[in-house]
Amino acid sequence: MTVNNKSALIGAIKAGQNWLKWDDITYRSVLYRITGKTSSKQCSLEQLQNLREYIHEQGFPRKTTRKHGRKPNVANRRQSVLSKIEALLADAGRPWEYAESVSKRMFQQKIIEWLDDEQLTKLLQSLIIDARRRNK
Repeated sequence: MTVNNKSALIGAIKAGQNWLKWDDITYRSVLYRITGKTSSKQCSLEQLQNLREYIHEQGFPRKTTRKHGRKPNVANRRQSVLSKIEALLADAGRPWEYAESVSKRMFQQKIIEWLDDEQLTKLLQSLIIDARRRNK
């Protein structure tokens, strides 16, 4: 296999490390136990495939499917509001695209990360009103 495929495997392994929340010490100990090497760049293609398979066995999904879109990435101080928005969307069975479309209608801004604190709060309030309407 070519270098590009090896790079893709290393990328998938690093994604698995991040998803499993392994620190560098844990990752390197697993790498050494599976391959006998201390760096993924030293590994053969077969060793990388074995390591990737082990990471899948530990719980890293083979393919990530996102049915409800991408959760926006906001500052820590805004995470609580965003979590409430996420919960309201989940209760309604709606994707993140719904919140983006509401944001676009209300503020002419589709990208939720770009909303200021006041706008984000108003978006949350509009979703609360929507939830109350659905529950009647």
